[in-house]
Amino acid sequence: MMTSRTLQHRRRRRWPELTLALCVVLLSALVAGCGRAPLQAGEPGAHSGHSGPDVPGPGSAPGAVAQASPPDAALQLQALLGQHSVLAADMMRGRIRNDEDFGQAANAAIGTNTEALSQIVGSLFGEPAATRFGEMWTAHVTAFFNYARGLATGDTGVSDEARTTLVRFENDLADFFSTASQGRLSGDAARTAVQTHVDHLLGQADAYAAKDYALSDEMYRTGYSHAFQLGQALAATLLPPGQAAALESPGWHLRSELDRLLGEHVALVVAAMRAGGTNSPDFAAAAAAVNGNTSDLAAAVGTLFGDAAAGEFMSLWADHVDQLMAYTSGVVANDTGRRDQATAALRDFETRMAAFLEKATGNRLASADLAKAFLAHDQMLLRQVDAFTAKDYQQAQTLGYDTYRDMVDLAQRLSDAFGDTVAARLPQGGAATGGGGTAPGAR
Repeated sequence: MMTSRTLQHRRRRRWPELTLALCVVLLSALVAGCGRAPLQAGEPGAHSGHSGPDVPGPGSAPGAVAQASPPDAALQLQALLGQHSVLAADMMRGRIRNDEDFGQAANAAIGTNTEALSQIVGSLFGEPAATRFGEMWTAHVTAFFNYARGLATGDTGVSDEARTTLVRFENDLADFFSTASQGRLSGDAARTAVQTHVDHLLGQADAYAAKDYALSDEMYRTGYSHAFQLGQALAATLLPPGQAAALESPGWHLRSELDRLLGEHVALVVAAMRAGGTNSPDFAAAAAAVNGNTSDLAAAVGTLFGDAAAGEFMSLWADHVDQLMAYTSGVVANDTGRRDQATAALRDFETRMAAFLEKATGNRLASADLAKAFLAHDQMLLRQVDAFTAKDYQQAQTLGYDTYRDMVDLAQRLSDAFGDTVAARLPQGGAATGGGGTAPGAR
């Protein structure tokens, strides 16, 4: 079985956009001595309406709402669009496999995600805009479902019709976003962004139907990352300029990158656990995708804290993934002993990872609190694979949905501590005060 342990013998890949974002944090901390951002005041994907100007808070139950500042709303928009991408891909794959029950549960999760997206639109532009967006987004999701249905049945007429429908909705959605931005987002740029999102989802479905699972998972990851970038682009143009300026802060960029990477970890490890739990032929590709995410998380740690820290993080996180997969294999084999052994090993990981992060941040993170957060994370992942293998797909989807959203809260805690740690070890003040490049500790 391939797990993230194989990554210890690979060269870490540092994505240009990740390294750039983290360099911005370092440079800004050098100038300002601070790494944190200030806060300012039936049919697939069925939309159930909008009830007010609030947006969902991290970790809350589906349907719950909480007030959010503009920078937080932008982060929510990114996370929800990334989640939309993986939920839509999962729904399409389930339809291709003819997993009707799973497809229905995936559809319900997409509906919850659509509602949350509509609430953010409503908080920015009011009830009519939220309603209009919800209608268009639901039709957008329905077309993806129909495209996958055509692939599953070999009916090219159905797939071609769905593709034609998607082209129409690409234009409608692009016009909606361009108009809402009051010209800050051009129609051409909006159409290109939406078209790219659609192409990623159709491409991963085509590859999955052709049993090219490696390509499908590569496009799955690319589509998720692009959806995150789309959220940032939309937020930067939909928010009034005074509020959008907060999105340029180094703290916001750091938190955004951690949101993306930790959210992707949840999406990919859930997919790998489910593939392993059903002995699916796409398991090897799913495991390789998890490996890629682990490598990117380690690269982020290395950029902030150095290669030694990256290596330690890699080993710990690989243990984490290995034990999740070991638990899954115990579920498949109905081996209680193997499951219990994996659960005990996860308790050890939670303690060791929490201690590592406490030390790396100079005690800015409390290991006891972090261990509890990792415990909750692992328990939800184990419960969702239990539910999935028991064919309780609704429960599995709810747990997967909530686990993804909990990463938003963890990313905030980590980014605050990481930013403060980096800022604290850099020189303060300018050259005239002796705090320039010749100050002690300067690199």
